[in-house]
Amino acid sequence: MLNASLNKSLYSVIALLVLVMGLGLITSTAFAADEQSSQQQATTRTSDADLWRAVKAGESGYSTDKGLESNVLINVVGNEGKIARDTYLKPAIALAVVGVFAAFLVFYLVNGASKLDKGFSGKMVARWSQADIWLHWIMAVACLLLMVTGILIMLGRHFLAPYIGEGLWAGIIAFSKFSHDWAGPVFIVSWLLCVIKWMPLQTFKLYDLKWFLVVGGYINFGPFKGKHPDAGFANAGEKMWFWTLVFFGLFVSVSGLMLVLPNLDLPREASMLALLVHGVSAAILIAFTIVHIWMATVLSEGGMECMVSGYCDENWAIQHHNLWYDEIKDNGTLKYKD
Repeated sequence: MLNASLNKSLYSVIALLVLVMGLGLITSTAFAADEQSSQQQATTRTSDADLWRAVKAGESGYSTDKGLESNVLINVVGNEGKIARDTYLKPAIALAVVGVFAAFLVFYLVNGASKLDKGFSGKMVARWSQADIWLHWIMAVACLLLMVTGILIMLGRHFLAPYIGEGLWAGIIAFSKFSHDWAGPVFIVSWLLCVIKWMPLQTFKLYDLKWFLVVGGYINFGPFKGKHPDAGFANAGEKMWFWTLVFFGLFVSVSGLMLVLPNLDLPREASMLALLVHGVSAAILIAFTIVHIWMATVLSEGGMECMVSGYCDENWAIQHHNLWYDEIKDNGTLKYKD
């Protein structure tokens, strides 16, 4: 009986030990599985973060699409260019329009126009040919149309769209885009012809420096009053406007072609650079165009007549372009209007 009782107790101890070991094995296995799962989740989170970081950095991946930049989900240059456009370019264009116009308006209200000291003579001197007049106005109309539609495209959503209906705004922006695209080639061709035809008249001379020092003789008060500096066919201000038109007209033309021609298939970086160059060049041209219009019309008595009929009053020629007047008088090319 004693041996049977001992054997039964021994079996009970062994069974208990086996049960404890089994529970321990099961528990350790569960803990190991949980730890492995946690590590896998942490690895997955790290992998996801690294992937998103790479995507936001503009890194390329793999795609079966063979299109340009199809393996890039986010183009960093495009986002940075958009920020630069909204932060710097739009305010620059607004300043070019409002600031320059307001500055010349104040100048006109304070200073007044530059009057002819001896009044109009009544004798009209030939200054521009009919070809020059046509070229000027074709380029001018195309340029003004590009500027107005460009301003609407870039800034219209801020100062116009909130105050009109969506349907009207959609029509305005669609017409602006259409007009902008088709006025561009007209401007480029006329701009090129004007540059070729007028460049020989636009070289800077030493006497042009004095023109700047006395602000062209346009100031009607203080020590500058009555100062009429020497000027050839084109004065220093007109030459500055011409060369601004040459260089920034080139920039705006090339960048515009890059933006509208569909078959160029440019990378995003090149397209964004073209957009920024186009906008900066346009802002500079807008500012100088406003100055040019003010100087040729309101601020210069008798100046507008030159590009309407091709003739200028003789007293206007003597006062504003004396060296040119003396030259044509001396060489016998002075021609009066019949």
